Amino acid sequence: MGDKWAILFSHPADYTPVCTTELSRVAQLMPDFEKRGVKPIALSCDTVESHKGWIEDIKSYAKLPSFDYPIIADDKRELALKLNMLDKDELTAEGIPLTCRAVFVIDDKKKLRLSILYPATTGRNFDEILRVIDSLKLTQTKSVATPADWKQGGQCMVLPTVQAADVPKLFPDGIETIQVPSGKGYLRITAQPRD
Repeated sequence: MGDKWAILFSHPADYTPVCTTELSRVAQLMPDFEKRGVKPIALSCDTVESHKGWIEDIKSYAKLPSFDYPIIADDKRELALKLNMLDKDELTAEGIPLTCRAVFVIDDKKKLRLSILYPATTGRNFDEILRVIDSLKLTQTKSVATPADWKQGGQCMVLPTVQAADVPKLFPDGIETIQVPSGKGYLRITAQPRD
């Protein structure tokens, strides 16, 4: 991981339809992850040999020339157990819990910044995960929060902790306070701060 961010995402099993679409999508989005300084890492409770064969199917499905991120082989489920990634409701034919569709976003200081758990039957939206990473990186260094449905370049909310005296320095383009019936000036918007 080094000084980069990472996304660790687990899968119920190799050679399964939803997992194949997800790993394909992440492979297609590699330039977007690289642009953001984020390293994707998948985890599945199958062997390295199983992963190698499955990667060929993933490449074929998505018409990919290469597959450029690692899949952790956690066939003893040690890491999945340690990270609480096992789904006690979804079991193999042998009654062993499957790995759930967990997503962990870890920042450059090795701090967990986001944890999402999806059911085995629901594929993840990696465009949304990229949007969240953009928000996390922006709000880590700027005195803003991102509102519902925010997208890169959209307006941001000024944090309630920002004092009026600090606004000109922090937001040279200004802010707008939205008037609400309560009369409280807590809804303050601004253009997305630039680096």
